[in-house]
Amino acid sequence: MSIKLFSKKSHEPAPPHAASGPAQPRRPLLKRILRRRDDAYDPAPPQKFPDRPLDRCEKLGRLGAILADVPRWKSEAGGAAAIARVLETVDERFGLVPEGFASIPETVHDTPGCPETDHATAAFLLARHPVTNADYQGFVDDDGYENLDLWPQDIWPHLIDMKDLAGVAAPRYWRDGRHDRRLADHPVVGICYYEAAAYAAWAGYRLPSEAEWQMAASWRIRSSAQTIRRYPWGDALDVRHCNIWSSGIGRTVAVGEYASGAAPNGVLQLIGNVWEWTDSDFIAADDDGRSIIGDMVLKSIRGGAFDTYFASQATSTFRTGLVGLARVHNVGVRCALDLDRIEHAGESP
Repeated sequence: MSIKLFSKKSHEPAPPHAASGPAQPRRPLLKRILRRRDDAYDPAPPQKFPDRPLDRCEKLGRLGAILADVPRWKSEAGGAAAIARVLETVDERFGLVPEGFASIPETVHDTPGCPETDHATAAFLLARHPVTNADYQGFVDDDGYENLDLWPQDIWPHLIDMKDLAGVAAPRYWRDGRHDRRLADHPVVGICYYEAAAYAAWAGYRLPSEAEWQMAASWRIRSSAQTIRRYPWGDALDVRHCNIWSSGIGRTVAVGEYASGAAPNGVLQLIGNVWEWTDSDFIAADDDGRSIIGDMVLKSIRGGAFDTYFASQATSTFRTGLVGLARVHNVGVRCALDLDRIEHAGESP
């Protein structure tokens, strides 16, 4: 279930069987995806991880978790070298988003002059890529679904529903707890908001807020210029810079593609490929100011996906919501990291 919203009334004709909203799957396309995966699924092989906790965390990619307890790790043999490697890897995998602000529309249609709320954002780090299947495999292999400390207590009864195609605890479109190795560097999909948040907590990161995500995509930094970008690369839509419906791909691509569509700090694919969960509730009102309230909690998703048809939905400011427990084929996750985590790691003796 998703909010069926459009930022502007579009006169573009919808394609046959097109979704009526930004996060609704197009059933023929979804059937093709599932059929392809059923007919030729190449499961990623099991991995072996070191027994020593520091080495295990590094191998699993839990870099933020390592930086959260630097004094402990530095006291171990080889700890200082490991911390240095982790800091270098974080520098490669995250881009600095400077302080700025985002104007979030209060109504479902962000028409000119609609009510908005300004949100100041502090500087933070945002992952250059969405979380991949290979990244998320570490969470599954480390029994992330069984670690109840990572999940809100009222979500525990829902964990039984978070299964893959074979009934194993894993993203919806995996099999037997393994991702398709041919999609190892594609963004993980088929995970709900709570799975996304649990992964981020496990890795030592967090999800960005909706305002932080918009700031990163629009690059509305605090300066005398007061500029805002419609897209991370500029103000004009160019399908050579992103993977949406009109790009003609029809599926996800590897997270390193579309380098020409990067934000100024090198963060890729903020527009297209997959929608991204944020840590914010989706709060909006209709044009008469009446709050939109759903039967279930809606979380904000941003950025559009490979099957986003209307160009107005694939911008730095378009917003919509999705039920927090939804596990759909075109929504993934990107992680954020607070700057003080890096600063403290560098200062620790």
